[in-house]
Amino acid sequence: MRALGLDIGEKRIGVAISDPAGRVATPLTVLEASRVLGDGRELARLVEEYGIGQLVVGLPLTLEGGEGPQATRVRSAARRLASFVEVPIDFADERLSSAEASRAMAQAGLDSRKRRGTVDMVAAALFLQTYLDAHASDNRMGTEE
Repeated sequence: MRALGLDIGEKRIGVAISDPAGRVATPLTVLEASRVLGDGRELARLVEEYGIGQLVVGLPLTLEGGEGPQATRVRSAARRLASFVEVPIDFADERLSSAEASRAMAQAGLDSRKRRGTVDMVAAALFLQTYLDAHASDNRMGTEE
């Protein structure tokens, strides 16, 4: 089952996708948040085109592990997205994923201007991979049946 990871920001939504077996996450694209949250057509298109069976939304927890105002905003956006597609939504801890993505991209030699447009989808791939790894036995069971 393919999963779609969504890093929901105020301006952009980073999107990552898993392979069909649900084992490997890959950055896919960055979408304009206002458009996706406005009518959901872009999200619905991705869900249909790739046969998505699970949405994984990054939840920006505080460093202590609690939910603050940003997490509340993301949960609200996720409820809005759920109204556009009939796919289960789960949440994954995305603490520091954007910083980790930016650091990895800088080490790969990308300048800050190039990172700005892609860091969101790389961050989505990082927390989606962590989610997939944590649910690996579930994913394997689903592909063996």
